[in-house]
Amino acid sequence: MKYRNSYLGVMCLSLGLVACGGGSSSTSGEVVVDTTGESRTSYEGMTLVWADEFESETLDLSSWSYDVGDGCPSLCGWGNNELEYYTSSSDNSYLADGNLVIVAKSENIQNSSYSSAKLITRGKREFKYGRIDIRAKMPTGQGLWPAIWMLPTDNVYGSWPASGEIDIVELVGHEADRVHGTVHFGPAVGVSQNSGSSYSLAAGEFADDFHVFSTVWAEDSIQWLVDDVRYHSISRASVGATVGTENYPFNETFYLILNVAVGGNWPGAPDGTTELPQSMTVDYVRVFQDTE
Repeated sequence: MKYRNSYLGVMCLSLGLVACGGGSSSTSGEVVVDTTGESRTSYEGMTLVWADEFESETLDLSSWSYDVGDGCPSLCGWGNNELEYYTSSSDNSYLADGNLVIVAKSENIQNSSYSSAKLITRGKREFKYGRIDIRAKMPTGQGLWPAIWMLPTDNVYGSWPASGEIDIVELVGHEADRVHGTVHFGPAVGVSQNSGSSYSLAAGEFADDFHVFSTVWAEDSIQWLVDDVRYHSISRASVGATVGTENYPFNETFYLILNVAVGGNWPGAPDGTTELPQSMTVDYVRVFQDTE
């Protein structure tokens, strides 16, 4: 989602494929059709290897860390000209009623006009392959940019985008009925390619109710789903054909990121129609891997 100079237009590569966790086992990736979109605590042939149900009173700091600041001095605006300053304050992230709530607010803080929070699992919960399910309700409004995404633990192929980025779900607040799933990659540092697609609701907005956002991630392939409906997929072949190189960064270990950005190149800045504060509410994060 973030560590890039601009959001490139998504490039949908419509290829079928089969498709997270503390290990390195691959995943067969059969899509389990569950048209109700209800929460799942198990999948046949898979084991729940880690979950955070956010049922405690405070954030589990053995799993999560706060990424504080505005990216300066090395990456001001987080590479996207974003306007928020991320804090570890309970005003910007807290647990309530079995949910994690990340709040974007309008306030003057550290030379920024907005505050929010970004939580990461780097160095604590890192994954390679499996199925990640995250049940969440999204904010709405011009200039809001909630994201659930992943970056590599190690930049095996070099700095962004060469070592990859997996965006499980993103939403721009002025299109509140539509979410996006994307990967970013490239043959070299600063040479960015992407493959993504979007999923739109038949009625209403993603702020109205919870939905389950998933990736099914296997060796050489990834699928994206909303409420168990697949809407995008990539494979090593499709990415290799796009880039013109054998560099495929998505067979490495990645960590999770949850945040709500304000402003940036893709959503644009808030305007007179934007109502703040706005929140992304996360019911759970669950990571399944193949049973060995």
